[in-house]
Amino acid sequence: MNPVVGLDVSKGESQVQAFLDKGKPYRKNFSVKHTLDGLDHLLEFLVEITRLTDGKKPSVILESTGHYHHPVVQFLEDHNYVYIVVNPLVSHRSRSANLRKVKTDAADAYQLCELFYKEELAPHRRRGIQLLNLRNLTRQQETITSNASQTKLQLQSVLDQVFPEYRGVFGNLYSKVSLRMLEAFPTSETVLQASEAELKDTIASLCRSRSEKWAVDKAQKLREAALRNPFQNNLYESLIFNLKMLINIVLQYEEHLSMLAAEIDALAKEIEEYKIIQSIPGIGEKIAATIISEIGEIERFNHPKKLVAFAGVDPSVYSSGRFTASVNRITKRGSSRLRLALYMAVTCGIRDARKQKTTDEIIPRNKKLREFYDKKRNEGKPFRVAVIACVNKLLHWIYALLKSRTTYHDIV
Repeated sequence: MNPVVGLDVSKGESQVQAFLDKGKPYRKNFSVKHTLDGLDHLLEFLVEITRLTDGKKPSVILESTGHYHHPVVQFLEDHNYVYIVVNPLVSHRSRSANLRKVKTDAADAYQLCELFYKEELAPHRRRGIQLLNLRNLTRQQETITSNASQTKLQLQSVLDQVFPEYRGVFGNLYSKVSLRMLEAFPTSETVLQASEAELKDTIASLCRSRSEKWAVDKAQKLREAALRNPFQNNLYESLIFNLKMLINIVLQYEEHLSMLAAEIDALAKEIEEYKIIQSIPGIGEKIAATIISEIGEIERFNHPKKLVAFAGVDPSVYSSGRFTASVNRITKRGSSRLRLALYMAVTCGIRDARKQKTTDEIIPRNKKLREFYDKKRNEGKPFRVAVIACVNKLLHWIYALLKSRTTYHDIV
């Protein structure tokens, strides 16, 4: 007997179907809520299946559903049940093989049970708490960074309608000093009504680390910008209100990102892989944290090609009859966050490390990676094709380093 229980997971509940053995479904399907009572009912059903199969615990198979399956997975781990998390692409391919077009939760649970007997599916390996915590933090950092970028674009749009000449007063429009000054003096009228000494004192109080001369210079630039500004009289108070609101939102995002960065750094420093990945030239703290949190335990991959496939940078293959495609794009079926972090790592590694270019010679951060990139470009490969080839090479290095627990400089 080889029992299995299929769960079609949705928000807040799951549809349950059991097979005692291949081709032997047991009972009609039913649903359980993702509450303590509902999961206890599922446990009773699993115990019943175990009793009917002479003490053999059933495996549980379910689709990956973002975060909806997490309470079920944690419950199964707490009770020591083997479970298999299937990629939705695999289950969709199996479902599409049927001639009848049926898509219901009950049918999906039944289909998952049949898939268990058709495919060789490996049990899910539980990931370490540290790496999962790090993944949650880096993903939250990515989300907030994206939201902050969108808010900054909105702020620029409003600023263009109120005080466009304000840009250039401070080197960084979104620095804390710049945003606080803009909040205090959002229009030409408010700037010109204040004396230069008042503007200087406000700037100095917001940035105590800079000299008085610097504050005087910025106050003069601010007054000059106010005199050049085309909107001398602001007609729309709503724009001022929106500007101040967006300034506060941006500052809150920056504060949250600072807290996240500190938390990520503190957690990542406790993980050995963090230092190993950072030893590769071109990979900084943020990229290293994202890479190790998305890859997880390297033991999950028994070959570097599987890590390449997980990142979604393996080439697709299309061949039929006498035709074989000559243009093969990458699959992009893996972790998009890992793929982006690797792309950033490569572009940082192959670019010139100097802040000011004094000669035509390129001194890259990662010499070996740059040599490989130049080789691909000399072969006639376009920029992006060459970069993806470098990403593939970088993944092979990462796999070797994490497997051998050595740093990049030890193998170069």
